[in-house]
Amino acid sequence: MKALLRPNPAWALAPAFAVLLAFWLLPLAHLIVLGGESRDSQGSGYWQVLGSAQYLGSLAQTCMLAVLVTLAALLVGGITGVFLARQHFFGRSALVALLTFPLAFPGVVVGFLVILLAGRQGLFAALGLQLAGERWIFAYSLAGLFVGYLYFSIPRVILTVMAACESLDRSLEEAAHSLGAGHWRVVCDVIVPGLAPALASCGAICFATSMGAFGTAFTLGTRLNVTPVAIYNVFTNYANFAVAAALSVVLGVVTWAVLLLTRRLVKNAGTVL
Repeated sequence: MKALLRPNPAWALAPAFAVLLAFWLLPLAHLIVLGGESRDSQGSGYWQVLGSAQYLGSLAQTCMLAVLVTLAALLVGGITGVFLARQHFFGRSALVALLTFPLAFPGVVVGFLVILLAGRQGLFAALGLQLAGERWIFAYSLAGLFVGYLYFSIPRVILTVMAACESLDRSLEEAAHSLGAGHWRVVCDVIVPGLAPALASCGAICFATSMGAFGTAFTLGTRLNVTPVAIYNVFTNYANFAVAAALSVVLGVVTWAVLLLTRRLVKNAGTVL
């Protein structure tokens, strides 16, 4: 009788599984099936995507942009995060809050900030008009999108690196210094390997976010040749649901593959260490 009344831990997963099934697995399955439908004898949505230089070019450009954003965010945010974690000075908390404040902004606001910075009436346009006699405008290009993605990528790296620095064994650095290692040797041989799992995980998140971010790209202009904007254009302007679904699935598969690869690398690195 007591065994029957004892609560089953599996029931604790029931609400999460119900939400997962209703709002993720079922729509995802429908999206995958929809991408396989054909329209006007042009083949399935997947065939149209994989056979189109425009869509493949958009996907390649999106991946390249995401890689560049990830590398830049890891470089800037990693150095900043280590510095803020190791140095204590007056105003440090305020500086951390200021550097991570962009996380509070949605993509539309981030796009608007880029326009205020490098749009037709932005600060760079006014500066270029005074210095060179022409407006410096790059908000509506991939350069502007790159800057916009950095807005919310760098704060993620800073917070992750600062947290990871708390778990580093400082005695390893002291031992390296006592053996005659210089500052940069300690950074390359002790600090960077110790932060590698956190950097890899955070880099994967930055990559995935840059691959699927839509609000910033849409604010800067629908002519940008990135996959989220291409999905929006195909879906709204041409009502081609099959191609839009296929593009969504392909984008998701590429992003998922990168996340899976990163997880494997981090796991293998942890096993070796």
